Formats: sequence, C-alpha cells, structure tokens
Amino acid sequence: MIAAFCLTSNLQAQTTFGHIQNQISRGKDGINQFDVKKDSVKFTGLSIDLGGAFNMDFQAINSFNNQPSTFALPSKIVGYQLMDTENNFVLPAADLSIGAQLFDGVRVNLDLYLASRHHNDTYAKGGYLQIDKLDFIKKDFLASVMKYTTIKIGQMENNYGDAHFRASDNGSTIRNAFVGNNIMNSSITDMGMEIYYNRSGWVSMLGITNGNLNQSTQQIVYTGTPNTAVSPTILAKFGFDKQIDKDLRVRLTGSMYHSANLGNSNLYSSSRSGFGWWGVLNNNAYTNNNVAVATSYNVNSTPEATFNPGFKNWATSVMFNPFVKYKGLELFGTIELASGGDKASVVDKRTANQYAGDVIYRFGKTEQFYIAGKYNTVSGKLSNADAQQVTVNRFESSVGWFMTKNILAKLDYVNQDYKNYTQFIGNVPTGIANNFYGGNFKGLVFEATISF
Repeated sequence: MIAAFCLTSNLQAQTTFGHIQNQISRGKDGINQFDVKKDSVKFTGLSIDLGGAFNMDFQAINSFNNQPSTFALPSKIVGYQLMDTENNFVLPAADLSIGAQLFDGVRVNLDLYLASRHHNDTYAKGGYLQIDKLDFIKKDFLASVMKYTTIKIGQMENNYGDAHFRASDNGSTIRNAFVGNNIMNSSITDMGMEIYYNRSGWVSMLGITNGNLNQSTQQIVYTGTPNTAVSPTILAKFGFDKQIDKDLRVRLTGSMYHSANLGNSNLYSSSRSGFGWWGVLNNNAYTNNNVAVATSYNVNSTPEATFNPGFKNWATSVMFNPFVKYKGLELFGTIELASGGDKASVVDKRTANQYAGDVIYRFGKTEQFYIAGKYNTVSGKLSNADAQQVTVNRFESSVGWFMTKNILAKLDYVNQDYKNYTQFIGNVPTGIANNFYGGNFKGLVFEATISF
C-alpha cells in the first residue's frame, strides 16, 4: 500500500486524493445522513480515498440474575454463578476504508475490519460499486433520470430501515450517540443490488440480494430437511425527508425485508463485528449431573446483549422510523414488526416486535456536545411451543463531546432487564441453568472513537 501511495504521489497529473463524489462523511458531518446523497463535486480524474475508524471502551458493568437461589435451580446443578467481570478496557476495534473515483459519477468502495471481536485477523466487510451517472455509456445518458437515481452493486451493508445509520459497526461508532445498538439488531451484508430514487423530499429504494452472507455454490436439495435452495432477499424503503426550514427537519420512512427461504444470512445474527457490552450475563463453569459444564455465553440469545428471534425457513420484517430535528433537539424512533418460520422444517408463523425511541440534545457553537436518552423493548416467543413471550427492556443514557469533527468521547450508562425466562428453568431430569432468569446488567462504559 505504501509503495502504491508513493507511486501515486509521482503521478499527480493523473491521480489525486480525496476528490470523491457523493460520499457521506465518516465523521460528525455524516450524522443523520441516511441512504445516499447527491453533491456537486466535480470529476477531476482518477482519485483515491482512504479512511479509518477506531474505538476503545473502558467497561464497568455488573450482571445479576435470580439463579443462585436454591429454589431456582435443580438440585443436580452445582456451583453455578454468573461471572464477576472486572472493570477494565475491552478489545479495541479498527476499520479501514479504501475507495476510488473511477469515472464521472462512478466510484468503488472497499470496507475492511482490521480488528474485531469476530476475528483476530483482517477481513472484508464488503465492497461495492456506486453509480450516480451513466456517462460511461454516453455523455448525459439518461441524465434527467440519474439526477435523482443512485445504483449500488456489490457486497455491502444492505439498507433495511434507518436504525443502522445511527448504529455502531466495529470501529465505526461516531454516528451512534450511545454505546449499544438496538436489542434486536438488524445487520446484513449480502451480495446484491440497490436502486434509489430520491426527489423533492420523497425517498425510495428497491433492493435484492442473494440471501447469503458467505458466498458459495453447492448442490441444491429440493426434498428433505433442510432445503438448501435459498431464495433471494427483497428489500424496499419508502418515505419522506424534508428540511422544512433552517431549524426543522422531518423524516418518516417505512422499510421491508423478506426472504421466502433463508440462506446462511439471518437479519438479526449477521453482525460480524460485535459491539456493545462484553461478557454480560455469562456464567462460570458448573457441574450438571456430575458432568462439568464449561463457561458459556448467554442462553437463548446471541452474545453481547442482543436478542435474536432465530426465525427459520422464511422471514419478513417491517420497520418504521420517524425522525425530527429541531435546532439541537433530535427525536428518533423505531417500530419493528418481525415474523418468520417457527423453527427448522416448520413454516408456522412466529413473531417478535421491537420498539425504541431516543432523544438527543446537541448544544455548543457547533453542536459539539450532547446529552441523550434511549428506551428499547423487544418481546417475542423463542418457539411457538413456549408458554409465553420473553421480553427484554433497556434504558440507556449518554453524554458526549466532539473534540473535533473526527474525535468523539462519550460516557454511557445502561440498564437492561430480561423478563419471563423462568419458563426455561429446570428442564428436569437434565437440569439446565438459564442465565436470563431474572437477568439484569447495568453500569458504565467510557468510549473514545476516531473516524475519518
């Protein structure tokens, strides 16, 4: 890479740095920029873009549940308790973004995770081509259409809902006023294409992916269990986004995700970076029926305080996102109605619903300071055979300081509760502990993040 940069610096007549069209800032200026944008940056020939994002957290979180009481556990379980985690720094994360303006209205982008919780080694999040003009076909070809149209093709962060534009993603946490994302965190990077048409405040997008996070070819099985014939995933978004005057902006969108036959990508378990809080509600090793049970992560949920409804066979999710910004005051909401196949080989419908709302007040000469609060709740059955829905509630508050447009420090408090997990306790004769019975974690996280 260094050699390429040195070579490029000797070829300034042909190559420049940073003259990228229609690019959303990775720093403070990119906050509340949803979907895609059009700008007036002139094409000056081949231009290279290089960016990065880094974050570091100091965590002081305590976990609690009701399992240690003698009446809560089967007598065959001995020595069970939650981990008493120390207050300390957790694994930092880092991203690298490489892009190029290839032609007037055509650019390419590659996003890399340099360090993440999912892998110790560097790996690609995705890469895509963005087309805002068709001049490579013919000068001003369909110019009146492309003035409002953007086409994205490749493996990328697929655009379901608006919440992911305000979420943390590995080292990139500057857009998130908090430390955590939504409890039921939607995140997918499948191979596909998205077409946007935004005009006069109206927002629209239609996309399709192949339904796979990991690309491969394999034998298709049309009978038996499971069926490996994966259906494409359909994405759509429609809404209105308008700067009413210099002080007031209003946005409301509705989004849809649908897969008739799920592949290896699950909308609520495909985040490959990890985020939020480390080691919460995890248990130490214990003995069950005189057999040692190793240290484990959360039961009936993915790690790091998220909730995965675990749909099988098919899935459909709908998300509505209202957003209002009046001067320094921001209101953002999420209403998400998700449904899918009950379990493998069973197409019976099961649902999970999520509601979230946050309030952020930004102040200072350049809105470099903020205070924020958020409430998030999710309810749903883990199986139709369950006696009742489980519920996960979270309250989160945060204060932040943008030292510059590219450096943010924030202090976050979280309190998360788990309800109705008593139904999974005991499971006599085997006896299974459940970390979420009466589960709660709360505490503070200090996060420093850099993004450019």
